[in-house]
Amino acid sequence: MSLPPRLSWAAAWRIARRDLNARFRGLRLLLVCIFLGTAALAAIGTLTAAIERELASSGQELLGGDLQVEVWQRTLSAEERGELGKLGTISSGYRLQAMASTPEAAAPIELKAVDVRWPMFGRLTLDDGRMVGAPSGNDAWIARTALERLGIAVGDSFKVGTVTLRAAGVIADEPDRLSEGFQLGPTIIVAEGIPEAAGLLQPGALYQSKHRVAFADPARDPQAAEEALAKRFPNAGLNIRTRDRASPGADRFVRQMSDFLTLVGLAALVIAGIGIAGGVSSYLDQRRASIATLKVLGATSGDILRIYAMQIGVAALVGSLAGLAAGVAITPLLAGALQGLLPVESGFIISPPALTLAASYGLLVAFAFAAAPLLRARTFPAMALMRSGVVPLARDRGALLATGLGLAAICALALSTTAQPVLTGGFLIGAGGALLLLAGLGWAIQALVRRLPRPANPLLRSALANIHRPGAPTGALVTALGFGLAAFVLLAAVQSAIDGNIQRRVPQEAPDYFVLDVPPAREARFRALVRAEFPAATIRTVPTMRGAVLAYGARNRMTRVADLKEIPEGAWALRGERGLTYADTLPPGNRVVEGEWWDAAAPGEPQVSVDADFARAVDLAPGDYLTIGILGVERTARVANLREIDWESMGFNFALVFSRDAIADAPHNLSATIDLPEGADSAARGRLLRAMVRELPSSSVIEVGGILVEARKLLEQVSLATLAAAAVTVLAGLAVLMGAIAAARAARTYDTVMLRVLGASRKQILLLQLAEYGLLAAVLAAVALGLGGGLAWVVITRLFEFDWLPDWGEVLGVLALGLALVLGFALAGSLPLLRAKPARALREL
Repeated sequence: MSLPPRLSWAAAWRIARRDLNARFRGLRLLLVCIFLGTAALAAIGTLTAAIERELASSGQELLGGDLQVEVWQRTLSAEERGELGKLGTISSGYRLQAMASTPEAAAPIELKAVDVRWPMFGRLTLDDGRMVGAPSGNDAWIARTALERLGIAVGDSFKVGTVTLRAAGVIADEPDRLSEGFQLGPTIIVAEGIPEAAGLLQPGALYQSKHRVAFADPARDPQAAEEALAKRFPNAGLNIRTRDRASPGADRFVRQMSDFLTLVGLAALVIAGIGIAGGVSSYLDQRRASIATLKVLGATSGDILRIYAMQIGVAALVGSLAGLAAGVAITPLLAGALQGLLPVESGFIISPPALTLAASYGLLVAFAFAAAPLLRARTFPAMALMRSGVVPLARDRGALLATGLGLAAICALALSTTAQPVLTGGFLIGAGGALLLLAGLGWAIQALVRRLPRPANPLLRSALANIHRPGAPTGALVTALGFGLAAFVLLAAVQSAIDGNIQRRVPQEAPDYFVLDVPPAREARFRALVRAEFPAATIRTVPTMRGAVLAYGARNRMTRVADLKEIPEGAWALRGERGLTYADTLPPGNRVVEGEWWDAAAPGEPQVSVDADFARAVDLAPGDYLTIGILGVERTARVANLREIDWESMGFNFALVFSRDAIADAPHNLSATIDLPEGADSAARGRLLRAMVRELPSSSVIEVGGILVEARKLLEQVSLATLAAAAVTVLAGLAVLMGAIAAARAARTYDTVMLRVLGASRKQILLLQLAEYGLLAAVLAAVALGLGGGLAWVVITRLFEFDWLPDWGEVLGVLALGLALVLGFALAGSLPLLRAKPARALREL
C-alpha cells in the first residue's frame, strides 16, 4: 500500500500531529530560543510603548500646560505676556535655589513659587491624602526630606530668606515634577509673591520665571504656537516647551534605552536563530528513520516539507506565545526598576503593536533559520537518509535562498519600525559581519588543524581530528562559542564602563558646597563666615549671569541663531540661555588650544574665550565674533582663543568666558565653591549654614553630597536595566551552544560508541570532549574579546554617550568565567553520549 502522490494539508497535519510529542521532545531547544528572543522584544517594546504613551497622554500634566515659556533673571515683559495671553490662560511662577532655616537648623532647598491658577492640569497630592492647589498666604507645601532636615512638623514655622512660612502639608505627588529636571534640593512650594517678599529676586539673582499656558482652543497646534513665539521674539532668550515634549530629558533617555534594549533583543534573536538551526537539524536527524519510511511509502519531497514545517511551525508559535506572555509578565518588574526615573503605568501593560512586532520577529527568525535544514532533508532519497548516520547529508544550496529571504524580511522589518534606521542598519550589518567572521574563522580553524603535525598524545590527536574530520560541527560550535563568549564580554564591558562613569562623572572628590547669589559687595563677609568655622577651607568665587548666544561667525557675515532651521550637532550652547562669566586669567582646569589669553590690563575691544568642542561644532575660530543677549541687551565680543575644559571636575566650568570689559557692567552676583577640610565637623557645618542664612539671606547653598547620591542612583538604574538586558543575550548564547551540541549528537554517539568498543573509558571520552571544546574556546576567547568589546563600545559611546571606561581586569575575569561556564555546559551536553549502549547504537546505524 502506498501513499497518494501528494498528501492533502489535512492528511499532512494528521501525520504531523501524531508524530509531534505533546511535550515537544526534540524541539525544546527551538522553543527556548524563540521564547528568549520574543520575550526580550515583547518586554522591551511593551515597556517603551507604555512610557511613551504615558509621556504623550500626560504631557499637559507633566508640563503644567499646553505650552511653557521659561526665562532667566527676569519675568516676561508686557509685550511678551500679551502674546501669551492671546493663546489662553496663563499661570506664572518662579523656580530658584534657596535656604530654609529654623533657629536650630538650615537646609538647601528648591523653592517653587506658583500663582492661584496652579496646577492647571493635575492635582498636587499631600501625604495625608488631600488634593490641593497653590498654597495661600505664608503657607507652604514642603517635601518630607526638607521637613526632616529642619527638624519640624506640619504646622511649625521656618524661614526662607527674610520671610517666615508655615509648613502646611507634606508633598506626596507633584504633578509637574518630571518636567522640572534634575533636582538640587528638596522642594518647597509657596505662593507667587513669596520670593520677592523674601528678597530673593534682586537684580543679578539666578532664578527662572516660568509661564504656562492652557490653550483657549484645545485644537491649537502647540508646535505652531512655539514657532510663532520664537519668530516674534527671536532675541529674548525664551526657552519654549510644549506638551508634546514636556520632559525632553526623559524623551531622550527613553529613546536611548529603547535603542539599546531593542538592539539587545535583536542580538538575542540573531543568536537564537543559530540555535534554532542547530535544534531543527538535531530534531530532523532524530526523525531520519521516519522521513526515510515516508519516502519509501511514496511521500513526495513536498509532503515531507509540509509535515515537518507544520511541526516546527507549531513549536515556533507556542514558543512565541509563551515569550509574549513572559514579556508582558516581566514588564511590571522593569517598570519598578525605573520607578521615579520615568513615568510608567503600574501593573500589567498590553501593547498590541509591540507584541505583534515581537511575535513577527520570532516567527521570521524561526522561518529563516529552520528553512535550510528542512529543505535539505526533503530533497534526498530514502537510501541517503538511511545512511546519513555514517554518511552526512550534503548541503542543499537552494536552501540558502529561503534563509536569505527570511533574513531580508527581518532586516526590512527592523529598518521599517525603528526610529534610528542608521543605528539599526549598522547593527544589522555588524551582526551579519560577525556571522561571516565566525563562519570564516571556523573554516580557517579546520584548515589550520588539518595541517598541524599529529601529536603523540592520543586524546589530543583525537580531539584535533574531531575538529577537522568530514561532517565535523566545528562551524556551528565556533559560532555558538563565539557569540556565547562575546555575550559575556559585552555584559562585563558595558557594566564596568557604566561603573567607571559613575566613579568618574560623579567624582568622589568634589566641592562640599556650591553657593549661589553672593552679592559682590558682601564677598569679604562671606569669606569671613566660612573662615570662622573652617580656617583651612578652600573658597573660589566667580561672577555669574545668564545669557543667550544670538549670533556668531565672521564680523561682516555673522549667522543669526534665530535664522537656523536646525541647531548643529554638538552646538548645545546655542539652545536657550547659558551660564556666563568674565575673568582676567585662565580658569583652573582649562587649557588654551588655539589663540592666546588676553592681557587684562591692555585696552582693546571686548573678547571671549570659547569651548573648543562648541567652536568646532559651529566653525568658530579666533578672530571671529560672538553676540550674546543679557537681560535684553545685545553685546558683541571677538573670539580671542579656544579652550579645552575639564568637564569632569565639579567646579565652575563655562563654555563662554568673557573679558571683564565685555559684560562686567551687567547686573550679576557671585557664585562660590567651598572645599572643607577632610573630616569636617557636622556641628560646624550646621553653624556655617545657619550663619549664611542669617548674614546672607538672599544667597542659597547647594549640598554636593545630595547631588552625588541622586546621580549615582540614576546611573545605577541604567546599569541595572543594562545588566538585565545583557543577561538575555548570555542565555541565548548558551542556548546556541546546546543547540550545536544537540545537532551533532548522532555523529558524536557513533564516535563515542566506536571509542567504547575500542576500549576507551568514560573518563578518557570526557577528557577528549574537554580537549576539543577547550581548544576551540581558547582560540575564540580573543575573538570574543574583540567582538563583545566592540559592541560594548558602540553601546557606551554611541547610545549612552558615556566615556569608554571599562575595567579590563573585570572583563577578562568574566571572560574566564564564561569559558568555564561554556565548557561546563559543553561537557554536560556530552554526558548523554556516555549512556549510549554500544550494541543498540550500532544496530540503529
